[in-house]
Amino acid sequence: MPRPHCHRSYFALYRIGMRHQSFWIALRRRCVPACAILCLATFVASSSAQADKPSADKGSHDKSAAKSEQEQPAPLPPAAHTEQSIQIDGKTLKYTVTVGALPVYDKDGKKVADVVTTAYTVDGSNRPVTFAVNGGPGAASVYLNFGAIGPKHVQFGNEGDSPSDDPKLIDNPGTWLGFTDLVFIDPVGTGFSRSLVDEDKSKKLFYGPEQDVEYLSRIIYDWLVKNDRLQSRKYIAGESYGGFRVPRMTYFLQSQLGVAMNGEVLVSPYLSPAAEDNENLSPLPWMLTLPAITAAHLEREHKLTPEAMAAVIAYTRGDYAEALLKGRSDPAATAAMIQKVTEMTGLDPQFVKFSGGRLDTEAYLREVYREQGKIGSVYDSNVTMFDPFPFAPEQRANDPLLASIIAPLTTAMVDFDTRVVGWKVDARYHALSYEVNRLWQRGGEERAGSVTQLRQAVAADPKLRVLIAHGWNDLSCPFMASILITDQMPVMGDPTRVAVHEYPGGHMFYTRLSSRLALREDVEAMFAKH
Repeated sequence: MPRPHCHRSYFALYRIGMRHQSFWIALRRRCVPACAILCLATFVASSSAQADKPSADKGSHDKSAAKSEQEQPAPLPPAAHTEQSIQIDGKTLKYTVTVGALPVYDKDGKKVADVVTTAYTVDGSNRPVTFAVNGGPGAASVYLNFGAIGPKHVQFGNEGDSPSDDPKLIDNPGTWLGFTDLVFIDPVGTGFSRSLVDEDKSKKLFYGPEQDVEYLSRIIYDWLVKNDRLQSRKYIAGESYGGFRVPRMTYFLQSQLGVAMNGEVLVSPYLSPAAEDNENLSPLPWMLTLPAITAAHLEREHKLTPEAMAAVIAYTRGDYAEALLKGRSDPAATAAMIQKVTEMTGLDPQFVKFSGGRLDTEAYLREVYREQGKIGSVYDSNVTMFDPFPFAPEQRANDPLLASIIAPLTTAMVDFDTRVVGWKVDARYHALSYEVNRLWQRGGEERAGSVTQLRQAVAADPKLRVLIAHGWNDLSCPFMASILITDQMPVMGDPTRVAVHEYPGGHMFYTRLSSRLALREDVEAMFAKH
């Protein structure tokens, strides 16, 4: 699901800001990362910071902690199971759904959180298992579960979809269950997962890039041990900020917990937030957005093809980058570039001219549909809604896609857990938690991205394979970023071990059936190689 935004929006929840209780306005042009759907302490809690505070503050904190411990929520119910079946490629596949919680303990052995998982398993020997996480920070795993790879699907995220549509679950022909068991993990503070300690301790234990990776990796380890699956082939998938998590989790599991993954699938990943830096000097920020904006235009013109996008990519990494670097030293190159960008995007020539061929995401999303009184989504600019504040100097509405998907996903997941599976829980479900995003500790580790860990994990295991999947229309985590990142990686053996695949659609391209089926085919082919 959305992370709070990738490029110039990298963490969708974060960029989508805290103004008007939505994430959209906070850091208008760049978020500290920008995926609302996304990010320094260690997993071990420490009391030293509190010891440095004045005694009055410490006393107040102690009282708050004591009160917190006295008001512990009711225990979550034991795991519940149900048997279901699905028709895949003309065959009936029977599977078991298990919803339950795994505990998280601090260094002193005290239980500090419950992490809820939803597992789909099929009887049989030699079945791989795939763990899946979403992003935010603050997003539950329901987006990958009911949107992309689970055995059930709910319609959401496409142009014309309404939050009040019937959130009916149907069989998902794009599910990966035919070739792997699936375990969806809801990080602390998302879904029904919850912290059992106060806010300050929660931030130290869970809400930052390093501690997040450590406890989530331990959840994978614990699930494997509890379910006697350490000998299974193991894969991990993450979307958006989950794409930030996965390379780090893979390397942590591999090098610290002693559990090696066979492969990674990164869906619309947030890998390198620093790629958007230095917009007044570096061509990179503009190279990331131009192909996605062009793809959306080609789609509106019914001309979007892999061949057309290959030409767009070649121009972006060639003449476009060169013209931006030349700047005023070559006025003819600049003029030619502005004319070319106008042709590629279909935008108003004056808008492109006054932008210098550098298309800012937020400006574009308002400009492209201004005559219709609409705005486009950063996750897929061809998904629109009416702009409730069309004359404001900046966008004041929530993102069109985010505004429409929380209701159907929440309703579908809560009904599935409590009625279908029978996991009777009396708590609020957080498909997208603004509170987690607010508490997230951002800093150097988040800005460092995950490319370092991606390279290290691939280098350490010559059999590890990585599939990076993007929708062409995504402006939150543009596909061009992953292309440029992988282009700079050493080959390290088979050059196809780290591969970028693009599909029609946006950040959640899998909401389109054809793209979801294509993703399944590509992932299954990757699994077959290891």
